[in-house]
Amino acid sequence: MNRPITHTDPASPLLEIDDASVMRGDRLILDHFHLRIDAGQHTAILGANGAGKSTLVRLITREFYPLARGDGHVAIRVFGRERWHVSDLRSLLGIVSPSLQDDCTSDATLEVAEAVLSSFFAARRLGLDHHITSAMRVRAEEALEQAGATHLLGRTMASLSTGEARRVLIARALVHRPRALLLDEPCAGLDMASRRRFLESLRGLAQHGTTLLLVTHHIEEILPEIGQVVLLREGRLLRHGAKADVLTDALLSETFGLPVQVQRHGDYYDASISG
Repeated sequence: MNRPITHTDPASPLLEIDDASVMRGDRLILDHFHLRIDAGQHTAILGANGAGKSTLVRLITREFYPLARGDGHVAIRVFGRERWHVSDLRSLLGIVSPSLQDDCTSDATLEVAEAVLSSFFAARRLGLDHHITSAMRVRAEEALEQAGATHLLGRTMASLSTGEARRVLIARALVHRPRALLLDEPCAGLDMASRRRFLESLRGLAQHGTTLLLVTHHIEEILPEIGQVVLLREGRLLRHGAKADVLTDALLSETFGLPVQVQRHGDYYDASISG
């Protein structure tokens, strides 16, 4: 059964991280990390491989927890709350990630409709105790249409291309009408044409009120609707601010540890190694 979601204040910041440190084994991955993202603030989180992006994603989704300090300090709040049941959180914050895609496409018999409908129960597949209502079916159809994936009904997840499966995962997240989507390297594995079509579908979601948190190491994936950029380096926040102020040669060179030259093409940015 769906769990009732405790009331949250729509004016609360989407994310508040205050002095959070995360260890994996004997390695410090996030080091006294601070970040605030306001509600409705489309944001890109950018960094090189190993900068801490994946750990930050798992911290937000409650898969990882910050080191306890023992003084009552609250290191992270999502939508204004410290504690969440994971299924409740994912009704407000939709997740699209390569690991979720691998989980869904590894099941040879999982069909598109089931992959979307099972999201109502925070499950990969429908169980005997899962009762699908007519309202759920209507909402699933609407979400598939929003994601541009209606034509994929009747197929298995394992038969889809990377881009097609990514669209189904967006539909799976959208059935809850979440306030925000957390997109972890959403264009990984897509060819140039598929990536552009996929990014255009994300622009439509942003324009219709879904807040986007885009985690990437590709500057060219930062959509025109994204106004804020967070730069990570070696587990620390390097810079957070307006896109035009952050996507500079100097800051990106520091982020990636190489001389980077930034170019702007209309509403998009691109970068290349200089020298």
